[in-house]
Amino acid sequence: MKTAALFLPLIFSILLSSCSKKLTSKVDLSATEKETVYKILKDVSYGSDAEQNMDIYLSKNAKSFGKRNYTIVFLHGGGYYFSDKSQEERYIEPYLNKGLNVINLNYRLKRGIPLATSDLTNALNFLKAKNADYGLNLDNVIVTGFSAGAHIATNVGLAQNNPEYPNKLGEGIVIVGIINFSGPVDGLDVVERIFTEHENEQFRAVGRALFPAKDYESKENIAIYEPITYFDQNDPPTFLWHAGLDDQIPPGTFEKFVPLLGKNKDILIYIAHGGHSPTKEELEYAYIEIFKFLNNL
Repeated sequence: MKTAALFLPLIFSILLSSCSKKLTSKVDLSATEKETVYKILKDVSYGSDAEQNMDIYLSKNAKSFGKRNYTIVFLHGGGYYFSDKSQEERYIEPYLNKGLNVINLNYRLKRGIPLATSDLTNALNFLKAKNADYGLNLDNVIVTGFSAGAHIATNVGLAQNNPEYPNKLGEGIVIVGIINFSGPVDGLDVVERIFTEHENEQFRAVGRALFPAKDYESKENIAIYEPITYFDQNDPPTFLWHAGLDDQIPPGTFEKFVPLLGKNKDILIYIAHGGHSPTKEELEYAYIEIFKFLNNL
């Protein structure tokens, strides 16, 4: 177990040596350097819906990382109802500072978890089909997100090796790591109840939209979109950040999932007195641990 002042993290990791460039030893790029290193493609459509678009950050330095030439795919939060890829760029900035390839993804909102979740698969399959234009390392994908986006990333990342999962990734796409900030891993019925019974009407609207009526028929249907359903020993390593005072995704919904971690390079950071969204200080600490996590995959 590893501890740090102000935090109560539980860290499960194995430190490995490698001849590839370590992300922790890489000095961050300056703003001027980033302008020369990155080619940025804004609002690239990966589907017919206007919300199916993404920003692609292509780095000239990516291949220099060797086996750590990850393609980072980030999904924003917002309860599957609000927000946009432009609203949470603080989560992708650390990767851009290192010079990694990054995808900042929008997905369809206000139409339920199933449709939103399918868009991560849709986007990855699009990138594979068009990869002659992008040159991304798609057999070395890290899926990550905050809140709703973290839920989508974790569900797809853990389900990729499950033949019963409905949304299939194309051949040659491999998710090798999952980074989850405050995203549900279990207990979606609990989360739905928190929102539908909230005193704020906007929160209640979120709750009502989580599952279309036709998809919300049984616990079995909900389980398709609960990451814990797919957890097995062949899954990619998971980095999970969650907090004890989260009033949207309560700690109780993590109780069955957390003991499953520790199988192979998983990392858990639990902030006992933290809220749903990490503070600046908490996020800075988390990324120190994230780059150690990525070094060791």
